[in-house]
Amino acid sequence: MQLEMSADDVITRIKELSEQGDPLNKKRVKQSDPVLMKHALYYYPSWEHAVRETGLELN
Repeated sequence: MQLEMSADDVITRIKELSEQGDPLNKKRVKQSDPVLMKHALYYYPSWEHAVRETGLELN
């Protein structure tokens, strides 16, 4: 798999989505930003872990 994002990029992008008011649920992000989801699941055991790594909570 060719990586386009680092783990830090994943965290930054999740924070950006949150700041923009975008929902962070897995299904929505998978549809709206599949590259982010692919990389989040590469670096973290689950989407929930990636979100928790930002200090945010899933709604």
